[in-house]
Amino acid sequence: MSDRITVEELAELMKKSAGVTVAPEELLQADAGFAHLGVDSLGLLGIVGELENRYGTPMPVDAERSKTPRQFLDLVNSALMTTGA
Repeated sequence: MSDRITVEELAELMKKSAGVTVAPEELLQADAGFAHLGVDSLGLLGIVGELENRYGTPMPVDAERSKTPRQFLDLVNSALMTTGA
C-alpha cells in the first residue's frame, strides 16, 4: 500500500463509497469539482471513512469539506506523509 492516494485510487473510492463512476483523468481537470462530478457531502464522507479504515488513522477534518479532487488529494496525501501511514 502506498503512502499516497493516486487519482486512480480516488476514482475507485468514488465508485465504491459514493456510487459515482469517473475516469481518473477527469478528476484533475480545473473545473472538476466534486459537486460537478456528482459526489455530494455524504459521498465524500464515505470516501474519508474508507481511507480512515484503510490507513488506521484519522484524515484531516477539512478533507470532507474539499471542493475538488485535487484539493482532497493534496490534503490527504500531506496528512499521510506526516503520519507515515
